[in-house]
Order: sequence, then structure tokens, then C-alpha cells
Amino acid sequence: MYNQTGLSQYQSIGVETKVGASSPHSLVAMLLDGLLEKLARAAGAVERNDVSAKGNNLSSGIRIIDGLRASIDFDQGGDIAANLAAMYDYMERRLVEANAKSDLAIISEVTSLVNQIKAGWDAIPVDMRGA
Repeated sequence: MYNQTGLSQYQSIGVETKVGASSPHSLVAMLLDGLLEKLARAAGAVERNDVSAKGNNLSSGIRIIDGLRASIDFDQGGDIAANLAAMYDYMERRLVEANAKSDLAIISEVTSLVNQIKAGWDAIPVDMRGA
């Protein structure tokens, strides 16, 4: 127990350091990576019939999506921003349904959507990523 607590604190410090030194583009990339991790953990929990871990990971995933939605710049993003916000809303609804039904197919669907968003995000040229 003590070792796990120490490890968690160490990891937390590492994340805080990384976040503090990251650009806005990198922060969104980290959120997308974190979301994919939570979805993978939720899928594993469904396979193991671990209801608690499934719920915790899907809830964390929904909170990450909320953070991603909050980072959308609607003033500069135009239709892309509106479409992305709608996609985030859809993914959240699907994750709520996946939690209620313990449905791996829905988790897989959302994972696929996140991977598409991440591929687009990662493809933004370096000189267009901002500070």
C-alpha cells in the first residue's frame, strides 16, 4: 500500500511537470492519449467483469472529454469547432450507454473516433501548432 501511494505521488509530480512545460497543442495530445488509455482500461474491465473499474475508467474518460470540449476555441474554429463539440457530445452519450450495458462494441466505436481525432490533431504541421 505504501509503495503504491509513493508511486502514485511520483507519477502525479511527473504529470504536473510535463503539463507545466507543454504547449496547448501538446496538452490536447496528452488528453487524447489519456482518453485512449482510459478506454482501453474500461474495455479490459468489461472483459474481466470488473464493474467498479469499468465505471471508474469510463467516468474518467467522460471527464477528459469534458476537458477537451472546454479547450475548443469556437471563435477561431468555425464549423470544425462546432462539429468537434458535437462529436464530443456523441462520444459522452455513447460512453454512458457503454457503462450501462457493459458494451465493448460501443467502447471500440468511441476508441475509433478518438483515434481519428488524434490522427488529425497529430497531423497539424508544427509551424501551425502555436506556442
